Amino acid sequence: MKPIERILFPVDLTENSEKLTPYVATMAEKFDAEVHVLFVVRIFQYFTDIYVAPPSITVFETELVEGARRKMDEFVEKHFSGLPRTQREVVLGDPPDAILSYIQEHRINMVIMGTHGRKGLDRVLFGSVADRVIKTAGVPVLVINPFSAD
Repeated sequence: MKPIERILFPVDLTENSEKLTPYVATMAEKFDAEVHVLFVVRIFQYFTDIYVAPPSITVFETELVEGARRKMDEFVEKHFSGLPRTQREVVLGDPPDAILSYIQEHRINMVIMGTHGRKGLDRVLFGSVADRVIKTAGVPVLVINPFSAD
């Protein structure tokens, strides 16, 4: 087995992510690995096709990123203060693409993420970030259903 030195934990900064933190912390401790916590702010560029001014979208996206950074700081401090080798990042983009890029750029060895368990029309409309990451990532991906993680 290849060494696991860097674990990526993509989060949505909700209670669903909070439920997964014990799994991430345990794996990081077992492997003596760095934890990279990543939040992806969805891009809104597609709204420019429906007559929303691009400067308005850019300002909104900037505010979302800044707000997410503040929330990320609180999240990491609350759940990972005992793990000094924890990195945090907030990026703007399409969540699956941003996660996959982050894996490559930071030489991630393992991903631990949650699934929302969407079905039917919700899955068709919103897709599954976890599904795309599982099928495309070149590293092991541990997916946990936050609703059964208690």
